[in-house]
Amino acid sequence: MAAVLRAFLGYLFLVFIVRVVGRRPGKQMTPFEFVLVFFMGGLALTAIVGNEVSFTNALCQIIAIALGHYLVAWGRQRSQRFARLVDGTPLLLLENGQWRSETLREMGIADDDIMASARDSGIQNLEGLQSAVLERNGEISTAAKKEPSSER
Repeated sequence: MAAVLRAFLGYLFLVFIVRVVGRRPGKQMTPFEFVLVFFMGGLALTAIVGNEVSFTNALCQIIAIALGHYLVAWGRQRSQRFARLVDGTPLLLLENGQWRSETLREMGIADDDIMASARDSGIQNLEGLQSAVLERNGEISTAAKKEPSSER
């Protein structure tokens, strides 16, 4: 039973740590961040497994992790406050052509990351970019400036 409890608490701890570390999108993660994610998982696995290495124990731990994931997903659906705690809220990175420097610094995002996302959306330069938002899932959404309509 101790192994199951370690698995459950290990899962919740990793969810918490990933939330604290930040939410950069996978395609914008640095090699360092990938290593960090895998290393944390390996360390957690070592702590979870401990000295108990039986097949039954492994199945119980997998079920405990699945249950932990189910409870987190259930909590996110039931409570907006819990969802904000686990997932965060969208953050404005660029508004009306003005960088939100403090938000960029706190999230560890460079303006080049935003421009790369803008180029993926067909926006070639900063002058064509209206806004950029770091979404809850870690993706960067960009919006192009609207062309002034010519009235006749």
